[in-house]
Amino acid sequence: MSRVHQVIPIVPAAKAEEKGVGLYAAHQKVYTRSVSGVFARWRWAMVFVTQLVFYGLPWLEWGQRQAVLFDLSARRFFIFGLVLYPQDLIYLTGLLVVSALSLFLFTAVAGRLWCGYACPQTVYSQIYMWVEQRIEGSRIVRMRMDKGGFSTEKVIKKCFKHAVWIAIGLWTGFSFVGYFTPIRELGASMLHATMGSWEIFWVLFYGFATYGNAGFMREQVCKYMCPYARFQSAMFDRDTLIVSYDAAVGEPRGVPAKGRADSAPALGHCVDCKLCVQVCPTGIDIRNGLQQECIGCGLCVDACNIVMKKTAQPPGLIRYATQNGMANRWTSRQVLQRVLRPRVLVYGALLAALSIGLFASLVARMPLKVDVVRDRAALARIVDGGQIENVYRLQIMNATEEMQRYRIEASGLDRLEVASEQLVDVAPAESRWVAVRLRLPFGAAAAGSHEVYFDVHSEDGRGHVSEKAVFLVPR
Repeated sequence: MSRVHQVIPIVPAAKAEEKGVGLYAAHQKVYTRSVSGVFARWRWAMVFVTQLVFYGLPWLEWGQRQAVLFDLSARRFFIFGLVLYPQDLIYLTGLLVVSALSLFLFTAVAGRLWCGYACPQTVYSQIYMWVEQRIEGSRIVRMRMDKGGFSTEKVIKKCFKHAVWIAIGLWTGFSFVGYFTPIRELGASMLHATMGSWEIFWVLFYGFATYGNAGFMREQVCKYMCPYARFQSAMFDRDTLIVSYDAAVGEPRGVPAKGRADSAPALGHCVDCKLCVQVCPTGIDIRNGLQQECIGCGLCVDACNIVMKKTAQPPGLIRYATQNGMANRWTSRQVLQRVLRPRVLVYGALLAALSIGLFASLVARMPLKVDVVRDRAALARIVDGGQIENVYRLQIMNATEEMQRYRIEASGLDRLEVASEQLVDVAPAESRWVAVRLRLPFGAAAAGSHEVYFDVHSEDGRGHVSEKAVFLVPR
């Protein structure tokens, strides 16, 4: 039996471009259409909530200081009544684990809820698109303007739009830096042109990153840069609520011909108006099934329900549903029963346990921290009176917002005493290095190293810490 092999020539990229063969699809700008509905209102509610928190927290005061401030130069993190030090990194780790589990839980239940409603990229893109619609006009007007030639009106509108975009971006950058530098001091230094170089850099960097991502890249960040879109399929299953098109009801698409009632029964509910595509922030057609570009915002649901109402059809042609629910024609109650499956319950139990543990740990947290460092210049020495002396340096950190007086004591060896000052005053939310000398009578302990303990406790009884150290006895 003879075989015929077809040879397919491999065309280099340069020659392919010369011959007009496109290797990559050209980017098509997405012109979104505004829509009203339940999910559109939820999205705007999340915009207001997230931005009220982001822009408002730096201006909120707690006592005599900023309520939320990450003071990197002083290595202090102030979060309302909490004062955290670099040693409290475990709480940041716990917060990251809780956030990751929350993301897994929400994704397993209802897909990319974070992307559709609370992701900063989504929120700022929505703000920037709203500004664009207010200044340049509706979707059709913007498309005609971009396709048209030069005009004074076009230049004015474009310049005004970009000026507003840049102003929003710079204010966002200013607010971001306000979490690390007291925002009132930052504003005063900006007015007097005395801002530090790193502050200027981060205001501009964060501001123009917002301007670029939300004003120009938009859906491209969600499609090509965000890793969440790539691994979300690992957290989806056939019982995950996702934005779905009911093909069994909607197909075949089309509008019944006027005067021909006999053609109506052959058509589905979808009139192929493409409004679901026009309102989509990423420009996809949800009727093609589940796609990684879908951010689960639900705007196509609002648009389709409006059309269904106008055509006297029942709503829900596009809706939040599961793949199993669509295939088996389950009711909403049956779908929700399957949503609460073991996977979701395990995620929920782990999330609840970790959240309770993290909160309990913060509540029971000791408002005092002590670090012990040996003085390497004098490990052990004989002093007047025939006593052996070891010198240490203690860093005492006051995690309260009141002046505290601490008493330093030592234990672990008989006749061990503190030969330096035992009472130490530490300012609110500050740390202090203290030189401490421990003395032991010669011959009271065998030669070698011995475990001892520094006991530091506040005079008001609110804090007590015991730290281990080593006392050296020379031969």
